[in-house]
Amino acid sequence: MCEGIAAELAGIDLGDRRLNQRSVEILELLAAKPEASVNAAIERWGDTLAAYRLFRNERVRPEEILRPHREATERRMLEQSVVLLVQDTTEFDFTAHPPEDARCLDAEHRFGFYHHTHLAVTPARLCLGVVASEQFDRAPETLGQGRVRKRLPIEQKESFRWLAGYRLACEFQQRCGETQIISVADCEADIYEILAEFAQQSPAADFIIRARENRCTTERNAEHSGRAFHKVLDQLTAAPLLARRTIDLQSTPKRKARPAELEVRALEIEIKPPDTRRDLPSISQRFVLVREVNGPGDATEVSWLLMTTLPITSAEDLWRIVDYYLARWMVEVYFRTLKTGCRVERMQLETLDRIKNCLAFYQIIAWRILYLTHLNRTTPELPCTAVFAACEWKSVWMVTKKSPPPPEPPSLNAFVKLLTSLGGYNNRPSEPPAGPQVFWTATRRMLDFATAWKTFGPPEVSCV
Repeated sequence: MCEGIAAELAGIDLGDRRLNQRSVEILELLAAKPEASVNAAIERWGDTLAAYRLFRNERVRPEEILRPHREATERRMLEQSVVLLVQDTTEFDFTAHPPEDARCLDAEHRFGFYHHTHLAVTPARLCLGVVASEQFDRAPETLGQGRVRKRLPIEQKESFRWLAGYRLACEFQQRCGETQIISVADCEADIYEILAEFAQQSPAADFIIRARENRCTTERNAEHSGRAFHKVLDQLTAAPLLARRTIDLQSTPKRKARPAELEVRALEIEIKPPDTRRDLPSISQRFVLVREVNGPGDATEVSWLLMTTLPITSAEDLWRIVDYYLARWMVEVYFRTLKTGCRVERMQLETLDRIKNCLAFYQIIAWRILYLTHLNRTTPELPCTAVFAACEWKSVWMVTKKSPPPPEPPSLNAFVKLLTSLGGYNNRPSEPPAGPQVFWTATRRMLDFATAWKTFGPPEVSCV
């Protein structure tokens, strides 16, 4: 399974043939034990030392490590009719063991950096790969200056990353031809400049952004004062009901998984720019209001105000927008895989540059875990040898079934049931499909069994 991940670095060019080969070896070794530290994953000291040398090599940059994976991702994107480019930010907290040049997160006593990623996902939630990522942190003297930064040009703000992310989506739209690219983001991306940018690009990527601001329309509200304007949310709340459906909500730290009955309303409304951006034009923007009815009454009810460039003329259009926005959840799963599965916040390297080089490898590994998880759910009839080597599936079969492996390999679905049992998954009919955490736990045990199989098993069986 981990040998296949090497294809994501095909054509890597770090300026030295030995560095190129070493990067592939490091990726395979780290992928074999994603939960382990670098020292534990790369067992031989000579190989471990070589990895540390690569991480600290001044000629090695994370964008160059990720470049071949990005190119492979773009090739996968070209095979799809619709691709969602989901952008989001998470924090990596290294307060417990900060590198020597670490700066702040949101407080002087918290050290680390923010990680902004752009993940390519299909509407069916197949993760295609990482197309870009960047990191930023804060100097202590800049903390608490939100009001000062509010009137700065967008290019001087941290929030510029969202506009840059939408521009990146437009670049892919211009290169990907018939593949429709849709930029998807949560409420931090509610920036007027992105709404205005759509008219400046040709061809422009579509977008779906959850609104944070209840923006003003261009129509004055005479009932309040001569200076007041009507609000978008008031108009949408009064709009006719267009669609109703029950969906399954994912569990989050604030709520349990549950069905939710949703009502949807939509309008195209002329909105004015904020007072701090009066130089920008008014925009005719499409809004979709999604609200839960008959909810549990525990303040976890769904209430989404979505801004989009997609059509909103039919119920089918509206549910497509809702489904695309729900697919944004894959970036949250990706971040969780990086933090909990790959344990990137436990890396103890001397400088930020070394951490970021190492993180580039784990970004590819986290994608691979999500990709295989989805593959099992959508193409269970594949033979397991499409993903797993002989020594992997045969050793797992022997351990779990307590019998010799069959002459023909089982299907992917049948084998994954055996594999995930090693990660504590019971495969009960009432359980949802196994998730990434089960996969990375089971994979680590499988690779130990595969090593034993290669060492002590039948001599004619190779791990290919």
